[in-house]
Amino acid sequence: MLSRLLKCKIHRAVVTHAELHYEGSCAIDGVLMDLAGIREYEEIHVWNVTNGKRFTTYAIRGEDDSGIISVNGGAAHQADVGDLVIIATFGDFTEVEANLHKPRLVYANPDNTVNHTANCIPVQIA
Repeated sequence: MLSRLLKCKIHRAVVTHAELHYEGSCAIDGVLMDLAGIREYEEIHVWNVTNGKRFTTYAIRGEDDSGIISVNGGAAHQADVGDLVIIATFGDFTEVEANLHKPRLVYANPDNTVNHTANCIPVQIA
């Protein structure tokens, strides 16, 4: 049996563009993509922290070190420039792979540069 686990995420990136009439997808700064391990054309989940909307699309590579996070096509109705978003991917893992898996977590600054990276989320305290 396979388990679906968080593969990677970019946490609290800021939307820089919302292009309704661009071919659908989400352009992500190439440096952020590489660091997180997101592949071009990979399915991504986008969770809008600002307005609570969630949607699925695919990643396209944005210019390296540009800070671009562009929500395109119909998804542009789900995010406005300046919104905070979390971009995540998931993978299917065997039991052995799941036991060894650590997600790649990239935490963004407000200008979409890298604040820090990690491979685990701290335990939530009540």
